[in-house]
Amino acid sequence: MANELSNRFNDLLNTGDDLFRTFTRPLTNMTDAFKELRSDIKETDVDYVVAIDVPGIDKKDITIDFKDNILTVSAKRDSFSDRSDSQGNILASERSYGRYTRQYSFLNVDREKISAKCENGELIITLPKTAEEISNSRRIEID
Repeated sequence: MANELSNRFNDLLNTGDDLFRTFTRPLTNMTDAFKELRSDIKETDVDYVVAIDVPGIDKKDITIDFKDNILTVSAKRDSFSDRSDSQGNILASERSYGRYTRQYSFLNVDREKISAKCENGELIITLPKTAEEISNSRRIEID
């Protein structure tokens, strides 16, 4: 059962990334971990719900696409103003900026009814399921 759940989770996170790659980084290189769009995925009988942390990112800087059963979420965060003193001193800087993209694979989604909202640094995407699975493949018979 545990392997089945793990495989299902890995199928949903269609990124090709190693789920545990940040655990092996030295503590001094943890800033890369903050550049990823961290998410939770919930499945019910009627829909999938994806919750993504997007702190400090304005909703106008987020793009959501659904094509060929792949949900793609892209976001950008602009650089911060320089907060150092007149000598250029800054004690620590851990905030990141740049472009971020995350992809998820979902089957039998009613693409016309997908909705999203962004509040308090959290993006919630709801993907309603269709009554039947829609196949993107076709078996070709040989004459």
